Amino acid sequence: MKIVLRIVVYVMTFVILFGGVGAFGYIRSNQGYWIPTRQTPMPAFQDVSVPEHHPEKPTVAVMLSNPTTEVFDFMVPYEMFAMTGAYNVYAVAPDKNVKTLSGGLDLMPHYSFDELDRLLGKSPDLIVIPAMPRVDEAKYKPVREWIQKHADTKLVSICAGGVNLADTGLLKGKEATTDWKSFDYHEINKYPETKWRRDLRYVADGNIVSSAALTSGIDAVLYVISQQLGEPTAEKIAKEMNYPSYHFVKNPKVDSYYLDHTEVIFAFNQAFQWNKKSAGVLLYNGMDDGALTTIFDTYAASGTTKVHTISDAKQPIVTKYHLNLVTRYQMSNAPRLDRMFVPGVEAEALAAEDITQWYEKGNNVVPEFIHGGTADRFIFDAPLEDLSKQEDVLTAKYGAKRLEYRATNLHFEGSPFSYEAFGIPVLLTFTAFLTAFYIDRRFIRKVKRGSHQSISRS
Repeated sequence: MKIVLRIVVYVMTFVILFGGVGAFGYIRSNQGYWIPTRQTPMPAFQDVSVPEHHPEKPTVAVMLSNPTTEVFDFMVPYEMFAMTGAYNVYAVAPDKNVKTLSGGLDLMPHYSFDELDRLLGKSPDLIVIPAMPRVDEAKYKPVREWIQKHADTKLVSICAGGVNLADTGLLKGKEATTDWKSFDYHEINKYPETKWRRDLRYVADGNIVSSAALTSGIDAVLYVISQQLGEPTAEKIAKEMNYPSYHFVKNPKVDSYYLDHTEVIFAFNQAFQWNKKSAGVLLYNGMDDGALTTIFDTYAASGTTKVHTISDAKQPIVTKYHLNLVTRYQMSNAPRLDRMFVPGVEAEALAAEDITQWYEKGNNVVPEFIHGGTADRFIFDAPLEDLSKQEDVLTAKYGAKRLEYRATNLHFEGSPFSYEAFGIPVLLTFTAFLTAFYIDRRFIRKVKRGSHQSISRS
């Protein structure tokens, strides 16, 4: 009986110390990425830039949700359709309030659902459905209902947006795909009437195109562009993006990704990276929408870095393709930073005045042009390679896997693994063992010795 009690003590001590601390860190880090809380007051705005509406062009509506939307899933398809110049492209949401993208990027919708319906007098020609966490049913309900309202239009789901689409009931009896984690987390099991394909980067079935994880959405969008505007236009967009995987547009068949041992570095970064880096990202007018995305979907998504948006603008920052970004910090009240990113190939020229203001405010963190000198590379290449140097090779490799970015031209340098992410679990395990050993010696074995002594005296 004593042996069983001792085993229970050792196991429970490990579970409480290692498991409890790890679970707390993981949940806190995950919530910080998906539902990042704003620490500064929301400014009042008088002017929001809305792209001019051309009635002769088809309209693409890229959805935003409450309380958050995945940053890549929204920003990159928005940019790609806008790059063609052939569509009216709008950010739409249940209301006109500021919306948040994963990692902490705030922006203003162009139109509410009702406003866009009134403007068009019909359904949009195409609706993009990003991954939108359904953590608040009351706030999310208008999203589901608006998709259902426009069920007959062209629908394109990106990544876990496939689960959002399945939630509407519109995938019943259809083939579809979604991000690889949703398969292993059994999210798709809730929708057995859909034929889920794990071996394709995108699936086209009727009026619906669904994509697998993140960069697979690029293939899906290029496929739609090729079908609607022609193959040369799709190839032109891919070339302008320096996207190295256009062959998937013609043949989306792939070997599936699964949850495996590579997931450990992600989980440990989330749970045990207690001393997270603090990075600023300078927002400036005319900045490249996709390049900005890379800061949030590499550094912030890795669980190693908190990203803060910074500018001195009193009104929304307007991107190259007319998104209205809302900064969280002014230059004068920026939090402590380890690094300051200025994303975009043309950042050094476009943000010159903003950088001058940065120094004039007395800030001494040197701005880094993360995409400088990479005009011939895909936007995620430099951030992923830099993440390897900032953190470790395992973190960067998993970052590429999370993005389902299957390029072979990445060169990772740095520590082989995170000493903090793996060292703290080892320390917690050792502490749990010592604690259990103390309890065993102090209470369990002591009781046993005391019992023997009582028997001997009698």
